[in-house]
Amino acid sequence: MAKYLLLKHYRGAPAAVNDVPMDQWTPEEVTAHVQYMRDFADRLVGTGEYVDGLELSPEGTFVRYDGEGRPPVTDGPFAETKDLIAGWMVIDVETYERAIELAGELSAAPGASGKPIHEWLEVRPFLTASPTITE
Repeated sequence: MAKYLLLKHYRGAPAAVNDVPMDQWTPEEVTAHVQYMRDFADRLVGTGEYVDGLELSPEGTFVRYDGEGRPPVTDGPFAETKDLIAGWMVIDVETYERAIELAGELSAAPGASGKPIHEWLEVRPFLTASPTITE
């Protein structure tokens, strides 16, 4: 099994087919979208492929180390940044092809007018530890 991170971007990915921003959806459209995501996750729980996932707030703060004994430097929020993440899901699947298959299915979540978004999702494998060699 291999773990993959499925990333849903606010911005930065190519435009979705049904590219209506979520803040312009009706409450019913938002509910349908969230329910699709929950049903998808529940199905993967049943197959043993679901690890974890959450939606993220569009607000956030960048933080960096500023030297010994100094407070961290902060700046933000950066809602305009192109790499802002809307949410994520971690899956644990047998093959890369299965990860791609699931990401494609997740891309079909409904959006405006109840039509599939066909959004682009980023699929990123987790790094695995190198084997320890003992002699």
